Amino acid sequence: MTSHDGNSTWFLAQLKPNCSHIAQKNLQRQGFRTFLPLEDVTVHRRGQFATVRRPLFPGYIFVAIDAAGNQWRKVNATTGITRLVSFGSVPAAVPYDIIAHLMERCSHDGTILTPKAPQPGEIVSLAQGAFANFTAEVQSIEPDRRVWVLMDIMGGQTRVKVSADQLKSL
Repeated sequence: MTSHDGNSTWFLAQLKPNCSHIAQKNLQRQGFRTFLPLEDVTVHRRGQFATVRRPLFPGYIFVAIDAAGNQWRKVNATTGITRLVSFGSVPAAVPYDIIAHLMERCSHDGTILTPKAPQPGEIVSLAQGAFANFTAEVQSIEPDRRVWVLMDIMGGQTRVKVSADQLKSL
């Protein structure tokens, strides 16, 4: 996982079944940069719960290809890769902003970081919606991750219910 260097474009490659790590290793060995976002998932095995790390997008891996060269055929021939996702006969580029936002939400090893849940009494800012950039105090959190906040609006306190992903810590 690396940042944007300006000379390469990100593409999405379809993987052969259960070949994410094989394909990643083979692509990196050939000099390609890869990005395989992972998530921790709890599974039930043999009567016990276990946390396993799985690809966020099962069956796909992002690959950075030098924009100056025509190396996409090399990617298609890599062990573990079925093909680059294409529209027509030319592989479709993934906008860099999408890759950058995904990378921001990942740790150094590509695992998606769980957002820190707000705590009652914490002062937060609303990130989106009609009250964007307003500050509020977290009052309570419901099991479905809905959060009740108290906001000062026109000199009075108003209780508002928002989604946890609409809040950012100050």
